[in-house]
Order: sequence, then C-alpha cells, then structure tokens
Amino acid sequence: MKVIAEYDSASHPETIPEIFEDSRCNIFGHICPVFFVAEAITETNEQRKFGRHSIPFATRLRIVRRDNYTCQHCGKHLRDDEVEFDHIIPVSKGGSSEEHNIRLTCFDCNRDKSDKYVP
Repeated sequence: MKVIAEYDSASHPETIPEIFEDSRCNIFGHICPVFFVAEAITETNEQRKFGRHSIPFATRLRIVRRDNYTCQHCGKHLRDDEVEFDHIIPVSKGGSSEEHNIRLTCFDCNRDKSDKYVP
C-alpha cells in the first residue's frame, strides 16, 4: 500500500518514447513488460561477448529442426546454404543469442527486417 500511496503520475511519461515503438503490441498497443526485463537483465557481459555469430552448433541444429527449414517470415522452404538465423529481439536492442530468441529466415527477409523488432 505504501507504493500506491507514493505513486506520482507526473513522474511517468504519458506517451511511449519513439525508441520503444518497435515493441508495441500490434493488437492492443501496449509495450510488453517482458521486452524490458527478459533479456538484458538476465544476460551477463560474459554471455554478450558471443554475439550473433557464435550460436552454438547444437542450438543452430535445434532451431533448424524446430522451424523445419522454413523461413518464419515468408514461408519459403530453405536449403542448407540458404538458412539464416534471425534474432527476434535484435542484439542491438538487448536480445540474446539463446534459442528462444532465434528463428530461421531466408536472406531477403533477414535483410528486410534489419535491426527492427518484428514478432
């Protein structure tokens, strides 16, 4: 109850800052709290060193099997040499290289997405 009594609405923004617009819910318009807390806080600096290019082989294999060699944006079936790994929450916005944040895409879809958050 103390927290509620001390709440000051003037200290909270009335609009969502533009930098977070990519994480806005397409249906309800809110910003999911998981976007702010799930990755950046749980991931240590040591884990961040690995970045986007060092997804362990076993993880890549599980993702390819899970996504059935199919681009998760356009639905194109991919050959081994066409597979690209896309970070759902981009590394540049705090996303990790863990399996739950990676999906398969084709070259064109991965380049179109760039560093945007596209669920």
